[in-house]
Amino acid sequence: MLKIKYITFLISVLICFSVKAQANDGKMSIIQVLNEISKSHNVNFNYKSDLLKDIYVIPLDNDLSLNTKIETLEQQTNLIFTKISDVVFSITKPITICGYLRDNLENPLYGATINTKHNYTVTNDDGYFEIKVPSLETLLTIRFIGFKTIERQAQFFKLNSCEAITLIEEAEVFSSVVLNGYIVKGIDKQQDGSIAIDYSKFTLLPGLIESDVLHTVQALPGVLSVDETVSNINIRGGAHDQNLMLWDGIKMYQSSHFFGLISSFNPQITQTATVINNGTDASYTDGVSGTIDMHSSKTIESNFKGSFGINLLNADLFLNAPIGEKSSVQIAGRKSIDELVRTPTYKTYFERVTQDTEVAENTSNVSNSNQAFDFYDASLRWLYKPSDKDFLRLNFMLVHNDLTFDESALFNGVEETRESSISQNSISVGLNYRRQWNDKLSTVLNVYNTDYTLQAVNANVMAEQRFLQENLVSETSAKLEGFYTQNLWQFNLGYNFIESEITNLNDIDVPRFVRRDSEVLREQAVFAQTQFENDTKDLSVKLGVRANYLEKFDELIVEPRLSIRKALGNHVELEALGEFKHQNTSQIINFQNDFLGVEKRRWQLTDNDSIPIIKSKQASLGLLYKNKGWLIDAKAYYKKVDGITTQSQGFTTKYEFEKEKGSYDVLGAEFLIRKNYNHLNTWLSYSYIKNDYTFKTLEEIEFPSNFDITHAFTLGTTYSNESWSISAGLNYRLGKPTSIPLVENEVTANAINFDRANNERLQDYLRIDASALYKFKINKVCRSEVGMSAWNISDVKNPINNYYRIDAYDNAIRFSRYSLGITTNAVLRVYF
Repeated sequence: MLKIKYITFLISVLICFSVKAQANDGKMSIIQVLNEISKSHNVNFNYKSDLLKDIYVIPLDNDLSLNTKIETLEQQTNLIFTKISDVVFSITKPITICGYLRDNLENPLYGATINTKHNYTVTNDDGYFEIKVPSLETLLTIRFIGFKTIERQAQFFKLNSCEAITLIEEAEVFSSVVLNGYIVKGIDKQQDGSIAIDYSKFTLLPGLIESDVLHTVQALPGVLSVDETVSNINIRGGAHDQNLMLWDGIKMYQSSHFFGLISSFNPQITQTATVINNGTDASYTDGVSGTIDMHSSKTIESNFKGSFGINLLNADLFLNAPIGEKSSVQIAGRKSIDELVRTPTYKTYFERVTQDTEVAENTSNVSNSNQAFDFYDASLRWLYKPSDKDFLRLNFMLVHNDLTFDESALFNGVEETRESSISQNSISVGLNYRRQWNDKLSTVLNVYNTDYTLQAVNANVMAEQRFLQENLVSETSAKLEGFYTQNLWQFNLGYNFIESEITNLNDIDVPRFVRRDSEVLREQAVFAQTQFENDTKDLSVKLGVRANYLEKFDELIVEPRLSIRKALGNHVELEALGEFKHQNTSQIINFQNDFLGVEKRRWQLTDNDSIPIIKSKQASLGLLYKNKGWLIDAKAYYKKVDGITTQSQGFTTKYEFEKEKGSYDVLGAEFLIRKNYNHLNTWLSYSYIKNDYTFKTLEEIEFPSNFDITHAFTLGTTYSNESWSISAGLNYRLGKPTSIPLVENEVTANAINFDRANNERLQDYLRIDASALYKFKINKVCRSEVGMSAWNISDVKNPINNYYRIDAYDNAIRFSRYSLGITTNAVLRVYF
């Protein structure tokens, strides 16, 4: 009897084990697996005794590496394995931390980053975030540009509820955001009327899949390019040389790759760009039309991160590596891929740059071959914070463009070949040191040197002649500022020294001719500014003055600056801006085919005579309405600029060869209406410009400016969520003014006989664009983006410029240049 009971008991036990094994589908206890790993790899695991109870996993292959085994266990169990030392791992259950990020006005902060050593997340439209951490001791870092960084252990968050966390603005940021999502996410309006673009939370604009800095700013009302390039941006009717371009406080004289088609500022390292078209801060000089102030991240990263991307034009790499706890280094590089493969997009860009130039065409006796184009840029930033009061930043940037081609011709049955080329190079270095003496007082020292070289070698095979042209710019600047904050007031006092040297060289070998002109100009300036914002933050006033002394001309230039914002109720704001500015440099065009017809502008310094100091005055008044996702922004302005020359205005028809000085007046208006509904943004912008030249020594004293785009419309819409960004838009504007030969009397005395200056216009400009970007996570460490864009979907042939030449039969022949036709691009990017 006992024997039968004993056998029955054994059978029952076996059945239980069998059922349990079947229930676990061939799995085994994780404790058993860990014991096997401990023996195989000589490691130990620490965990709470009840943590691994009743957890079963699929058995692991013994040939797998230790890291692979641990990653597999993490995926199967959702547990977190933390490496304590080379032989010890701790096992914990993940803890979910969540919250809502707000500013001091209870506005949600979308796009903020929350990092741990193991993973990261970003806040959504409502400022909400959710992240898993391995333990209560895990350190979370919360960052949002313009606000103080928060570092807090997980145990100090409310684990049972998602609390609201208020971020405090940085003391140095007195001009806070007054309007998030001015057009789309990442484009915000500041208290002083400027527009700030934050590329870390930027979504998408029509036709763009990369955050190209200088293409992005053209989405703003009053900012466009008459020839569709980023090397000819026109802010409120001004020429491109009247824009101040700053990258981390360094003035940039080169702004583009592909001779104008893409910007030279790598979007992976450039985090923000601020566009100022009036009411400029007193610390700025130059840029009588506008300022584009670009900045990189000011945060010292505690974790290594980076990205790699490739599109149909170039490949790029970005690395951000910590050096200890107080320092980090950022490295970014970008290079064209033409040496590997010539894509259809690259071919379209190349043909756009070289149309109607010596690169593409030549005389019937001369042939061109071996056309090659290469561009690259490299950036290096070192951030160092030795103490809570000190912050040091070192910047370096290198930009390069190079176009070469061979010209061949037959001489006595023998083919002779010579190489022609054009190149642009910039090398810039800057040092920025900030000291926070106490809660109220801080100082900033900014020093930079920038060098720019434009060189062209034109080999004329038929004439057996070589023509070398160079344009060299070297500028050094030092600026010291002090900031003092007292209650509702902020005061700023500073000194600025600038030394600029510009050299122009023309060198012909046969017949021998060399002309080299070099000018140096030194400027010293002091500036003072006060800013007030009341308790209710419905009134802010910024008043400043800058006094500039040019020792070479013994001239003192005093420039007042003003910015006022007043809220009228909860939904309406009034804005008044004004400024006086000047600049000492400009770009000239000697003639249409200068520099092989590709890049025609040379920098030059004022001589305060034939090339005057450019001076501007501007005032504007605006009204803004915002309520329930609606935004209406309207403003009117008047601008007068004195001291321009005909050579700096891009004349290609009448007055192309004149060298006269004058001025222009702009009366303009800008209007934007935008509706934000959940993930959808739709906007319509319109700008009106009446822009007229005054040249007292020309045949017509007053006539329309070359940049008089009287009417310009933009209609766009963007849909964006955590995974997708889709955008489409339409751009329409009136054609650019131009001059045409007098009908039936086109040529007189071997010269083209033009009708009245700019009395005709080119065909109206129309372009439809679209783009899409998909974001997804690869694993806990890596995420990726893939996207496509189409520029000028309808393939409209938009003329952007024309010029005339006399043929062998004394006829005036028109040459036209056209914008890009339909152009597609695609991108793949991996963040790690």
